[in-house]
Amino acid sequence: MAKVLIVDDSETQLYSLTKIVEGAGHEVVTANNGEEGVKKAIAEIPDLILMDVVMPGLNGFQATRKISKDKTTANVPVIFVTTKDQETDRIWGMRQGASAYITKPVDKSTLIDAMNKALNG
Repeated sequence: MAKVLIVDDSETQLYSLTKIVEGAGHEVVTANNGEEGVKKAIAEIPDLILMDVVMPGLNGFQATRKISKDKTTANVPVIFVTTKDQETDRIWGMRQGASAYITKPVDKSTLIDAMNKALNG
């Protein structure tokens, strides 16, 4: 069982992603914005982070950069889960060090496959 941090400003998305992740047998920690996501990532040191991009304040790209630069969380894989579906967004997300880039609405099997790849190296 892995500890998965889900960072999203939408309660609906947090709920649906939590259901998928818990259904796959993992523990879930949540954060409602990028700033809280960075703090929880450092405090909890999750095995994987699911990161929204469009959030008030610190967006997902900025939060991921902070997480990847902190020595305690630098090796935690991040999967972007976002409504931003342009190819430039996907390229930029992968340049931030993401393991995968998934667009909403989330396909459960696609998310679980990406999570398994990220968690198993």
